[in-house]
Parts: sequence; structure tokens; C-alpha cells
Amino acid sequence: MEILKFKNGDKMPAIGLGTWKSDKGKVGQAVKIALNNGYRHVDCAATYGNEAEIGNAFNEIFKEGKIKREDVWVTSKLWNDSHRKEHVIPALKQTLKDLQLDYLDLYLMHWPVAFKHGVSFPSKDEDYLSLEEVPLIETWNAMIEAKKQGLVKHIGVSNFSSKKLDDLMSKTNEIPEMNQVELHPFLPQPELLQFCKENNIHCTAYSPLGSGDRSEQMKAKDEPSLLKEPAILEVAKKHDVSPAQVLIKWGVDRGTAVIPKSTSKDHIISNLESINLELDEEDHKKIAGIKRNFRYVNGEFFVTPGNSYNNIYDL
Repeated sequence: MEILKFKNGDKMPAIGLGTWKSDKGKVGQAVKIALNNGYRHVDCAATYGNEAEIGNAFNEIFKEGKIKREDVWVTSKLWNDSHRKEHVIPALKQTLKDLQLDYLDLYLMHWPVAFKHGVSFPSKDEDYLSLEEVPLIETWNAMIEAKKQGLVKHIGVSNFSSKKLDDLMSKTNEIPEMNQVELHPFLPQPELLQFCKENNIHCTAYSPLGSGDRSEQMKAKDEPSLLKEPAILEVAKKHDVSPAQVLIKWGVDRGTAVIPKSTSKDHIISNLESINLELDEEDHKKIAGIKRNFRYVNGEFFVTPGNSYNNIYDL
């Protein structure tokens, strides 16, 4: 398995199981299938609403004794309503309780967006807090404290632009170790990837397969399908693999972690088997020739008429 190595020597498996949109009643079984079939990386978040079920799966797996807690990389994320310094560690402790863990391997600030405490998702301008009211450095310093307390081993961010990263880095000596962002051949983000590489920040690719199971409210009209893109289909046919396997290995070859989500046993297993695929230079050139620019998770769900979070990825 390809790995991402952290400065203290810790190793994060490059392919993990994503759990966004994994339904209750299915996600726990998906986690058990994944771990029993070779996965050692699970990506979670408080806002996904399924961490308690994942925790039951972890408890069951670790009690069996074949797989140890220290052999599994677990990531979770701080939701936007807990950005004030007094709310960060309590939110983290709730996640640890739900996941039935003593520590996380990686904890991420989910978005550079702040809500009022207790607001799960805003419906009006007043539900938001501006970044003047709750600066990102305030949240970040509380995450550093969580690391000092041993609740997490590594800390990072998600959905941060290079501008946002640069601003945060100018205010701290402890820079984010990870930036989890949407990455795939329709949105390769080479400049952001290069910025992160130059600053020793790892990247994790979410929605690597295009997140076709998003809610209809989140979808654009006639949005393109990664899994049906002709160039991807050609490469898949050449190697006798699935389009999903091509997309996952493309991400791994770029030096990023990749977290495809599935609750299907066959898909979970085949997604991990993509690590055995060898994409050659011709394959990468063909994929690089895809000149479509499309973001599936466009951040428009944060837009209300008067809040300060319009154009979230440009901030």
C-alpha cells in the first residue's frame, strides 16, 4: 500500500474508506468489510451523522483482536458550529466518544466557515459568524491544544485555498499537516497541490469518483460524470479495470490520499485493489488532456443573501 509519511514518522495509507453520505444501518457494516479486507484508513466527520455507528464497528473489530487500534488511521473533522476556542475540544471529545476511541490520528477543520454554536446548518444570515468574529487562528490554536493533550496525533484543514492556508500559516508555527479538498481529473487543482507540496502539507482527495450519490439539491443541472468520461473509459478498457479504479490510482499517483466512499462489498474491495493498477505515462497524458473544469461540491450551500461566505473557495 502506498503511504503518506508525516514528519514524526507516522504513516497514513493512501487509500481510505470515505463515509460521507454512507447511510445509517449500512456504514458500520461497510467499515467492517473494509477493515476485514485490508483497509487501514477510515475518514469520518461529525456532520456526517454516522460516527456512533462507525464507533460500534470499531469496537467490534478491535475486540476481535485481529486488527489493533494502532494499525488503523482514523480521521475526523470539526464541524463549523464549534469554531470558538471553548467549543473545539468538547466537539472533539464527542467525536471520540461516538467513535469509541481514545485518540484520533488526524483531526481537520472541516471548512473555513463558522456558524453560531448549535446551528447544524444555516438557513439565514444570522446563523453565521464571520471570520472577524471567530478568526481561523482561534480555532487552530484550540486544535493545537487538543494535540498537546494527546487527543489527536495530527491536525489539519479541509476545503482551504492556498490563500487561506497562507494566511493561517503566517500566524502560527504549527502549520496544517493536511488539506483535504475535492480532487479528480475534472478538478485537478495543480496550483493548490504544488503550494501544499512546497509547504510540506499533505493532501487528501475527496469526491474522487464524482460523488454521484449527492442529494439532488447539491447537483448542477446536467453535471458531467467522471465515471462516464471517455478518456477514463479508454484507460479502464486498456487495463481491464473499472473507471473507479483508474480514478483512484490517478489520485494516488499524484501523491495524494484518496477516500472513495462505498457501502457495497464488491466496490469497497475493488476500490482498494486499484493500488495494484499501473498507469503509464500515456495514461496520465490522456487523463491530463481532459480539459473540463467542474467542481461537484461548489460551496453554494453556504450562500445566504447577506453572509460573508460567498465565493467560498476564493476567500
